[in-house]
Amino acid sequence: MQTSKLVRLTAVSAIAALALTACSDSGSSDSANTDSSAASESADGNGSNAESNNPADESQFPITVEHALGETVIESKPERVATVGWANHEVPLAFGIVPVGMSKSTWGDDDENGIMPWTEDKIAELGGEEPVLFDETDGIPFEQVADTQPDVILAAYSGLTQEDYDTLSQIAPVVAYPDKPWTTSAFDMVSLDAAGLGLADEGEKLNEDLKKQVDDAMANYPELKGKKPLFTSFGGASSESMIGFYTLDDPRAGFLEEAGFETPEIVKEYTGNSDSFWEEVSTENPEQFDDVDFFISYSSGDEAADKEALEKMQADPLTSKIPAIAEGRVVFLENGPLGASANPSPLSIPWGIDDYFAALNTAFEAE
Repeated sequence: MQTSKLVRLTAVSAIAALALTACSDSGSSDSANTDSSAASESADGNGSNAESNNPADESQFPITVEHALGETVIESKPERVATVGWANHEVPLAFGIVPVGMSKSTWGDDDENGIMPWTEDKIAELGGEEPVLFDETDGIPFEQVADTQPDVILAAYSGLTQEDYDTLSQIAPVVAYPDKPWTTSAFDMVSLDAAGLGLADEGEKLNEDLKKQVDDAMANYPELKGKKPLFTSFGGASSESMIGFYTLDDPRAGFLEEAGFETPEIVKEYTGNSDSFWEEVSTENPEQFDDVDFFISYSSGDEAADKEALEKMQADPLTSKIPAIAEGRVVFLENGPLGASANPSPLSIPWGIDDYFAALNTAFEAE
């Protein structure tokens, strides 16, 4: 038996009441005041981000962007860009625009400063000041967003509710997701957010470049081509009696298919018959997982605990019948930047795609 290899000031009064009801954490007023002050300084033009370098052609405006929560009209070229949700800030950064405000990274950050390393590198490369960071742990901080005085708010990959969208729209035009919350692929995020900047053509060129980088990295690991991974969470949301997994609606699983992996039948089945990007099924019929070549799971942060979680499943009378589990073909992704990069984005792909595929390849190195 093997074990595993191991993101307008004038609208503030209009949204104040809504913002107060939306904010449930009253114990962080000092922090909020500090963030608000920093935002005001940036909004007053004291930061290098106050004047962006949006290369869009002004003559194409106004433009209209359609999405799941409505239709957004952007009247003129946006210069001050704010983003909410995961990784949307990476799109303007890829085009040389440092946002005035963006979501704080609360998972996978290596130094706990709220900014992923690939984002830090890009901001430094552009010579921009650190944007105001929006802590969305308890929801969108509407007043903080308003304080940055954005011309547009990018949220193509996010979990905005209709109420969130309506409130943010009182601040600036909002670009939301195309279908369901938290299901936007990295490439669709680029397309939508780029369109909101007036850079639709540039967005398509960026996607072409990103896809080439993915293809080139995948070519370094021919053993992975055609393999069927299942992205799960052993020792967390999954247990011996249930196995949870991301469907193709989730960017993590969807990206693997786009990269050249095949998709297990159970993932295909639930993708077509579910409104969720995460499903859980009983292990009573372990043959459902027979075609899974290997499992991908986030690590618990403790190698010994990861090993123990796998060994429990290998000893279980049901899950031990799943070939990939029995043979130890499980990859535990570290809970740092590499693990976060498994949810791909325009800056994380060039930063870590080869390392990501190298980690996945460890499932087959002993074969």
